[in-house]
This record gives sequence, structure tokens and C-alpha cells, in this order.
Amino acid sequence: MKFQELKYVLCIAEHQNLTKAAQELYISQPTLSKHLQKLEREVGGKLFSRSGNSYVPTYLGRRYMEYVKKVLTVNQDWERELQDLTSYSEGELNIAFPLMRSSCMVPQIMSVFHKKYPGIKVNLLEETYAIQEKLLLDDQLDFGIFNEAKPHPKLEYEVLLKEEVLLVMPADHPLASCGVKREGKNYPWFNLKLLEKEPFILHFPEQTTGQIALELFEQYQMQPHVPIRTRNTETCVKLCQRGLGVCFIPENYIKNIVFERKPACFSVGDEGVFSTLTIAYRKGAYLPVYARDFIKIARENV
Repeated sequence: MKFQELKYVLCIAEHQNLTKAAQELYISQPTLSKHLQKLEREVGGKLFSRSGNSYVPTYLGRRYMEYVKKVLTVNQDWERELQDLTSYSEGELNIAFPLMRSSCMVPQIMSVFHKKYPGIKVNLLEETYAIQEKLLLDDQLDFGIFNEAKPHPKLEYEVLLKEEVLLVMPADHPLASCGVKREGKNYPWFNLKLLEKEPFILHFPEQTTGQIALELFEQYQMQPHVPIRTRNTETCVKLCQRGLGVCFIPENYIKNIVFERKPACFSVGDEGVFSTLTIAYRKGAYLPVYARDFIKIARENV
């Protein structure tokens, strides 16, 4: 059986409908039906139970598809290694970034990577943590880039960046002069308790920076007013610049956003607070030369 035909069964299972699967595969519905009937004769049992137009995998079908996925993964790895052994002038990478992160990372990384590997096609996605992880496990991504990754046993992780999360306020804020210089620190330290009555513009709690803010408030026993929440980091800063509140922003954003007037930035917490940016890929996956170089370039340019 051809590898393409193995994908037919997975597509039917995904849509649970023969017509929709045939449309995605660009073949006719009768042709797909014949392939399925032939396959079921070969394995000696039904791979799907039919109820009207609905095709639901049987136990045999589910077990068969587990092995199909393994076969396709091994074939994909072999094709990549073969290409690597012969030439890496052509290839493809599928990479997902955290929501809102790509604007601060992609320009620097891709300008270096594309110069070195102009023949490598790169597909960039912005996805949530959960979707990235699922796509990685389903072999639809080569790399996922995470904030504060929660390790999965089937994935490998490498640290790209450990960055400080900064307190940000307008440069003309009445308390902007209250930062204290500390030896060995890039930013003045700020006693967060001074902002107890100030409004805060925060990310949502499920976002890394939003969670860090809540932990800081608990540490300082604060319950500040939070009139605005947003998922967009640049929006946070722009609202802050208009005097609508102070906010917490990862340092890398501050370095890459163009400001008419740069805001005042401070370290907070006992030793500063940090978030970790990691790159993940499927454990045991073969990484071509250009893929390994992407990790190196990403680490050097974030």
C-alpha cells in the first residue's frame, strides 16, 4: 500500500464522513470508498462503523490508525534524513509561536535564517500553548515555541531565552523617580507596594505575564484596581503610555517595540521576576541540518 493511501483512513476518521474526506483528499467519493473496501478486505474486518453518512472508527480501526501514524512518522523522518544526506538546499519547516510573540521574534530570526537557507520554505503560525502541543504530537509542526512550557513526555525542550518581566509606566508618571539602582541589575528596582492604589493593565490570568502579576500581588498582599485586561502586549504598553495604568511586560518586547517616548522600566520582586522561552520538538524526531541551525539562530537572535 502507498503512503498516500494510509492517509486516506486518517482523513476519514478526522471528518467521520466519506464525502468530506474525499473533498480534502482531492479524489472522488466512489474512489475513496473503493480504497476503504479494499483495505478492509486486506485487514479482515471493518475499520469504521457506519450510521447513515457517519463513519466512526471501530476498535480495529483505532488500533490500525495508531500503527498508520507510526509508519507515516518513520517515513517522514526518513525523507528528512535522506534530504539532509543529499542536499539541504530545499526543505520546509513548520513553526508555531506564542500568540503576540512572533512580531518580536520573527524579523530577527528569519532575516538570519533566510540568508543562510534561502531555499527552505518556512510556515509560521501563531497558536495557543494547547494547540501548539497538539500539533507537535500529531507531527504537523516541526517546532513549537512556548512560554513556561509544561513538559510532555513525548517532546524535547531547549531553552531559547530567560528574560525579565518588567514593571512599565510612563516616563512622566509621578512615581517614575522612585526606582532604586542595584548593583548588577540592568533596571532600577521598584517597590511594588508603592503602586497599591494605582490602576494596572494586565494580561489574562492564563497568560504567563498575567499569572506572574497575580503571584506578585499575592506576595505583596495587594489587591490593585485592574480596569483593563488584554492579551495583546503592545496594546498593554500603548494604554500604559496614555496614562491608563501601569503594566508588566517581558523585556524582549520593550527592546523591539518602537516608542515615540520610551517608558520607564523597573525590576520588581526580591531578585526580579523572569519567564523562560523554550523551543519544543517531537522526541526522537530527525532534525535536518537547517532545523538544528534554526534552533541555534533563534537562541542567538531573541
